[in-house]
Amino acid sequence: MRIKFKKIYLIGIFFGIITLLIDGYLFYLGYVRWLFPLIIVAINIGWIQFWIDFYKELKRQKDIEEKFLEFTRNISEMVRSGISIPKAIDQLANKDYGALNEYIQKLKNQLEWGITLHKGLSNFANGTNNKVIMRSISIVIEANKSGGNTEKVLEKIVASVLQVKKMKEEQKSSTYSQIVQGYIVYFVFIAIMLILQLWLFPQITEVGSGIQSGLSFMSSSLQGESDSGQFDLNKIFFSLLIIQGFFAGIMIGKFSEGSIKKGLLHSLILITLAALIITTVKGGI
Repeated sequence: MRIKFKKIYLIGIFFGIITLLIDGYLFYLGYVRWLFPLIIVAINIGWIQFWIDFYKELKRQKDIEEKFLEFTRNISEMVRSGISIPKAIDQLANKDYGALNEYIQKLKNQLEWGITLHKGLSNFANGTNNKVIMRSISIVIEANKSGGNTEKVLEKIVASVLQVKKMKEEQKSSTYSQIVQGYIVYFVFIAIMLILQLWLFPQITEVGSGIQSGLSFMSSSLQGESDSGQFDLNKIFFSLLIIQGFFAGIMIGKFSEGSIKKGLLHSLILITLAALIITTVKGGI
């Protein structure tokens, strides 16, 4: 999947920079609490358009796969009736195949210009940048080169792609509850971390300070160590949240989509939400 940099991304980057400047001004005025939350918001504003396009591309690729099945099935039917593949492509180019239309038109034009069927199909597959289509077209090309039954190959490809698609949908639906549970467990983990840092540890520190108050010769050094320990614990807990969010997201993506790359999207969502919640509630890390 390829996403090129667009000028519209500069708008998000511009508003992200504006948010950072506002954050800096508020920090200058003494509103320290909102320093980290606004930094996170600014970063997300800066790349929000990129992620919108990324999700649009994912949706477009799914549409391309569905239309490719229909396109392949139609070619198979026409080949069965005695029409050659180039002629079938020429006739089917006038039909509406959604997001696949531009690639079919390019394929038709290339065949009209005298480009070989194998080269045209290869360009067609590479142009879509879809793994399912690239794998299917390579099988068709090899079958055509070896003189195999192209009609049978096309039918097998359609059946195979449909089976894989069905399995993916079943896997996704069966793991939906696990995805929801993964998010719920992570947010519960965030809540526990906040309770520990904002309520339990301060209570323990107060009790410890009361016990140490009678030891005047040790109180100052022990209090310094307590403050230092609390500061370190905050960083440790925040790091734990980031690590937990990263691996939880990968597991969610692997279970639901069977892809670590898509799991990284879940990781990004979980880490961003955790950082925003922690910095907003605590006013810092």
